[in-house]
Amino acid sequence: MRLFHYHLVTRKVREVEARYLGKLGFELVARHGRIGDDTTSFEPGLSWAELEEMGFKLRLSELERGAVNVVIQPGQWELPRVDHLGLVLEDEELATALERALERDLRVQEHGGRRTFVTTKAGYRLELHPPREWIDELLAGDKELRLAELHLRADDPSAKASALAELLDLPTENGGIEIGDTIVRFVPGGPPGRPELHAELFV
Repeated sequence: MRLFHYHLVTRKVREVEARYLGKLGFELVARHGRIGDDTTSFEPGLSWAELEEMGFKLRLSELERGAVNVVIQPGQWELPRVDHLGLVLEDEELATALERALERDLRVQEHGGRRTFVTTKAGYRLELHPPREWIDELLAGDKELRLAELHLRADDPSAKASALAELLDLPTENGGIEIGDTIVRFVPGGPPGRPELHAELFV
């Protein structure tokens, strides 16, 4: 079981994107959106000004470095909030996690057999994947960067942590859950609903 992805929502998409590209050394995978009624994506090479001239409306900006994939989506909040965490599980782990979700009457949505979203009832979702070649490549041991800790600010850290730990059948300690080689820690002082991104530790 590994955490490889998180999806942020903020009204300051360009500033948050610039932080990952400039300060943290991530690479832009693509910007996904629409021009008129047509869905389209643009790989690196076009500036925001050029995209605006084309009438491009952003839906998602996808960034990547090492074993970490981050997606940024336009939304109402100045400080980025986490919509969902992306995890890869072994087939048996995935089946068991989905059984727990159904036992707890959590909403489960499958997307074309490629991924499954589970709503935790704690303000955020989980995006669950079975083993996949492209995720294995992303998480390969020779990658130069991985996410060691992800700190999320929440109104009720204990409830947020418990929702994640119970679904994955993992222990919690001081609001933290160890998922593979990443610790997800919920800290106080955040808003209700989706937790705020508070801190990241990359190694």
